[in-house]
Amino acid sequence: MIGHSPSDHSQNLSKAQAFAAFELDPGYLHLNHGSFGAVPRSVRLVQDRIRTEIECNPTKFYGEDLPPAMRRMAREAANCLGGRGDDWVFCENATAAVSAVLYGLDLQPGDEILTTSHAYGAVLKAMSLVAARRGAKLRLASLPAILESDEQVVQGVAQAFGPRVRLLIVDHITSATATIFPVRRITDVARAAGIPVLVDGAHAPGQIALDVPAVGADWYTGNAHKWLFAPRGCGLLWTAPERQAATRPAVLSHGTDHGYAEAFDWIGTRDPSPWLSFPTACEAHDEFGGRKLMARNRELAALAARELSAALDARVTAPESMRASMAALVLEDCPATEQSALALRFALSREHRVMVPVSAFAGRLTFRISAQIYNSPEDYRRFADICRPLFRG
Repeated sequence: MIGHSPSDHSQNLSKAQAFAAFELDPGYLHLNHGSFGAVPRSVRLVQDRIRTEIECNPTKFYGEDLPPAMRRMAREAANCLGGRGDDWVFCENATAAVSAVLYGLDLQPGDEILTTSHAYGAVLKAMSLVAARRGAKLRLASLPAILESDEQVVQGVAQAFGPRVRLLIVDHITSATATIFPVRRITDVARAAGIPVLVDGAHAPGQIALDVPAVGADWYTGNAHKWLFAPRGCGLLWTAPERQAATRPAVLSHGTDHGYAEAFDWIGTRDPSPWLSFPTACEAHDEFGGRKLMARNRELAALAARELSAALDARVTAPESMRASMAALVLEDCPATEQSALALRFALSREHRVMVPVSAFAGRLTFRISAQIYNSPEDYRRFADICRPLFRG
């Protein structure tokens, strides 16, 4: 399972060697691994080979080879992330998995679906639309922009429970604020209240150690194309056995009436190469260090957060114990809108060649940095030098 590899290769690579393992443009400062990942060349070459094999005989591949291959990949997912292969399916991304679960809900007028104020924007929009179409309501558990403890999160979520809540969606690692939520404690209190839970772990695989069934959720989704080095379009969904009969993809096709796994394995002609590259991505993660890579990235992100906080008079959104390979910092003296934040992000990219997400979380300018094997402390010091006149000038 992720987080249990004994490899220590990451400790032996220089920054130049690590950077050369990817195909990133060296003319940019890459501090945004969390949004779209970066695919190692070794994984991309395997994906290319898979695509070539498909083109040799598409009819045979899709008709004969793909169905058993998808079940093999599901067993690989179980080996990597925990559980049984029968409980894992692949999808394009975590957002697709969330939509699948939402569309399968038996919502009645007056029912409620619940998430937190730190939820990912696309998930909020999906929840809002599904609720509106069913005459249900979307509720938010309001949490502070800057969190101090796990208990604060658990209590904030539990206080929002009500008798009509039919689903709780909670992030494992939040997107805008880069905070690890105590999902096991949250699922425990939700289960005691009779509320099913979907954990949105989009950022979790490859960033933190995972044993998904031990989280205690009814559904868990994650992306392998962020921190686990898979090609983009490699999302996963784990569903508890008792929820599988009602769980289907948002796109329905020939597999729909054949059960949970077959429904997701075949929803029409798609490019399956990201999913078939999954084992190679896991191998790359192990070769770069596995658990030691995650620890190294966590330490680097913590160092970067401390230095940037001091250099820019910014506050980190959570204590170090609630962070992994990302950190988000809020400039409390800088009010922002989504438009002004987007303008700054574009300016950083176009004028300074820095790739970093900038948002207007809770009305304040917020940026998020990532730490990956190809980053070093000097990257964040350079970023601080660029940002000082922008944020404090």
